[in-house]
Amino acid sequence: MNKKLFAVLALQGAFAEHQQMLSRIGVDSMLIRNLGDWNDFVSRKGAALIIPGGESTAMTRIIKDENLFEPIRQAILDDLPVFGTCAGLIMLDGKHLGTMNITVRRNAYGRQLGSFYTEGRLQGVNDGGEPLPMTFIRAPYIEDVGNGVKILAEHDGHIIAAQQGKQLVTAFHPELNDDLRIHKYFLSLAS
Repeated sequence: MNKKLFAVLALQGAFAEHQQMLSRIGVDSMLIRNLGDWNDFVSRKGAALIIPGGESTAMTRIIKDENLFEPIRQAILDDLPVFGTCAGLIMLDGKHLGTMNITVRRNAYGRQLGSFYTEGRLQGVNDGGEPLPMTFIRAPYIEDVGNGVKILAEHDGHIIAAQQGKQLVTAFHPELNDDLRIHKYFLSLAS
């Protein structure tokens, strides 16, 4: 059993699914709903954070209301590994937490009816292996990347996954499929 403790921001979205994925790869995790949870995570020397999908405007408001914005932002800037999926990707851009050098287009694939499933490759995760399942729900994409950002995947000419240091983002929801490879890759960033 891995002794590292991961946190999953549990304000809305697919946080339970991320926690289940972590459990399946043998990682202990806790849910972060307020500043008390965050302080507990920090006191236990937490190793990494997942920011799930949801609605980025609501998530931003809630983390500010719960006094989580600055502690989370500073922890990421201090090199806490973080994985943002869908709205979690948006949360890391310059208009929100501002920790990742990316420009994002929200709801880039349209509303709920624009949701889709595809399979593809993520550099460093499944190079030459079986394609990864990719579920997009009201998904964003990355319009532009700045210094230090590595593009990991594209779909139809749009950036859908990237990495900057220990920050990993995907426009799709790997937690909604059974494939553990992306969560395992994130675990390697926290090692």
